[in-house]
Amino acid sequence: MDPLNTLVLLGTFVTLVALGTPIAVGIGLSAFVALLLTMSFETATITVAQRVAAGLDRFTLLAIPFFILSGQLMNRGGMARRLIDLARAVVGMLPGGLAYVNIVAGMLFGAISGSAVAAVAAVGGFMVPRMKEQGYDVGFGAAVNVASATTSLVIPPSNILIVYALAAGGVSIAALFVAGYVPGLLIGLLLMVVAGTIAKKRGYPVDARVGARELARRFFAALPSLFLVVVVMGGIIAGYFTATEAGAVAVSYSFILAVVVYREVKPREISKVLVEASTTTAIVLLLVGASMAFSWVLAYERIPELIASGFSLLEGNTTATLLIINVVLLVMGTVLDITPAVLIFTPMLLPVVTALGVDPVHFGIVMVMNLCVGLATPPVGSVLFLGCTVSGASITEVSRALIPLYLAMLVALLLVTFIPDIALALPRWLGI
Repeated sequence: MDPLNTLVLLGTFVTLVALGTPIAVGIGLSAFVALLLTMSFETATITVAQRVAAGLDRFTLLAIPFFILSGQLMNRGGMARRLIDLARAVVGMLPGGLAYVNIVAGMLFGAISGSAVAAVAAVGGFMVPRMKEQGYDVGFGAAVNVASATTSLVIPPSNILIVYALAAGGVSIAALFVAGYVPGLLIGLLLMVVAGTIAKKRGYPVDARVGARELARRFFAALPSLFLVVVVMGGIIAGYFTATEAGAVAVSYSFILAVVVYREVKPREISKVLVEASTTTAIVLLLVGASMAFSWVLAYERIPELIASGFSLLEGNTTATLLIINVVLLVMGTVLDITPAVLIFTPMLLPVVTALGVDPVHFGIVMVMNLCVGLATPPVGSVLFLGCTVSGASITEVSRALIPLYLAMLVALLLVTFIPDIALALPRWLGI
């Protein structure tokens, strides 16, 4: 390993990000500049192009555009509203009222869309104005919406877990999906405890109790949306189709639901949905390709080996190693978006933890939970910024209201980190 090459690689990347360069461009360009120190311009160009192409030449990645398109159809197809109505009937009368509804609806919508951005927009766009009307502080309402939306990336189907499986070199996507359920529910439960305590202390109102007939009506209205989870995850677990094929099934089901059953997506709007999904897909896949080139340069410079040797100084202390890794990921999650962070840090850190006997599936859930906190924190928290836009609250208001919710997320993270069975018991029970 040449220290100069490593310094140029990381220094160029940090500089470009600090200058506001698009993250995918910064990742790819820093890899290219580092290669110029040891290769000719032509060879470096070809090498980066080959790494990007090889990184994208994976059948598994087809699941990402499928789930993105499915999420877009769900967002526009009226599914969020039906899930919110169901959540209000189930938990709206409890202390915390609409705060509970926001969290439960965010988790439900995340479970069928797999997108934190879609969840914060769809659920927040409806719930935050309702919370404001009932006297809730707008910053608190937006904070609850932002925090609960991050569960969408832990509860399957989750695009970022697919990206982790790719970066980890063949970890089972089905096992990752199943492993995300209990940690995701744990985050939601702790968020409800904190939000409910705050809401009760402030005396926020609650919804009137819904009768059995109205509850049944709302449940059956939302049932077709909820059934998507059964179709997708049931098919994967039973072995009827792969995660990629499940994405195609999700698109077909969402299309029928949004266009034919609910009729909230008009035929003339389909082209717009396709364009939006294609744009999001292009951004994600450009990040994947550029990050694969960056990761190859890291391996070429033997940086993962250097990191592993550094952690060896801890003499196999798993607890200390995981604590340090958590701190590193929490800090880096505040300055890097979740997709490039997963692609960059997985090849660096996974060999370290697997050498200590940590299950790659368990570590994938821990990594995603870490980086989800970054999505809700400045300066680059995409979910935080969208939540502020949807609610009209300032970043300062929302960030201040998020502090106790951060603590709930961190408690969940520590529990999952040091009690692996929270993530692993369900996939082991199902034999995945």
